[in-house]
Amino acid sequence: MVVTLLPFVTLFVTALHPSGTYPSGLSWPSSPQWGNFGRAFTAANMGQLLWSSVLIVAGVVPISLLLGTMAGFAFGHLRMPGHRIVYLVVVLGLTLPFEGVITPLYYQVRDFGLLNTRWAIILPLIGLFMPFSVLWMRAHFVGMPGDLSEAAQVDGANTWQLFVRIHVPLARPAVSSLAILLFLWTWNQFLLAIVLVDDPAKRTMAGALGAFQGQWGTDIPLLCAGSLLILTPTLVVFLIFQRRFVAALLQGSVKG
Repeated sequence: MVVTLLPFVTLFVTALHPSGTYPSGLSWPSSPQWGNFGRAFTAANMGQLLWSSVLIVAGVVPISLLLGTMAGFAFGHLRMPGHRIVYLVVVLGLTLPFEGVITPLYYQVRDFGLLNTRWAIILPLIGLFMPFSVLWMRAHFVGMPGDLSEAAQVDGANTWQLFVRIHVPLARPAVSSLAILLFLWTWNQFLLAIVLVDDPAKRTMAGALGAFQGQWGTDIPLLCAGSLLILTPTLVVFLIFQRRFVAALLQGSVKG
């Protein structure tokens, strides 16, 4: 726990030093400069970046959840013909690192005319997140008892009603935890944001940190203050929803 918290404490203490100084070690300043956070918020145009990140998250997370949940249900519960082969192909997508596809992805996005738009981040992220989303949701649906579906089908439920009314409500812990992960990964997306979008105002907050660092890289306290401001939303979301996240991780570990 100490090892995990020490970098955050170091950032916080350094951000309180006078602007333009070079703090050495972990030392509390004699006169804490709380105004550095306000200066960093204004200098990095955090309000606009926050709105841009919200738009990107709103485009990525709901679509990824919908497609991942539907595909996971098909692979894990319906088990259509050939599902093992198709599922293997989907899982192979987990072996593709962002760094390995960024070059062909750049040319593809350019040919679509989406460079320097938020769609250049939203659409690739949906595709890149899909293998993990399918894997995560399949792990839930594959453990669901078939008796539930059989009872619902006896009552006249079709496949869509079976999915929406029976299995999706039971999958809320898995869906909510996947939503948290997708939110964190999208909010902290750095590589695609700086490669596919030139305008810092259209990037994620983490992607805009590169432009902020280039402008204020010599002002260490201000840079640390800006980094903490960018980290804050992800920490708040995780702390609020940590119970659901842990519940989904433990789901299926105890039976009976």
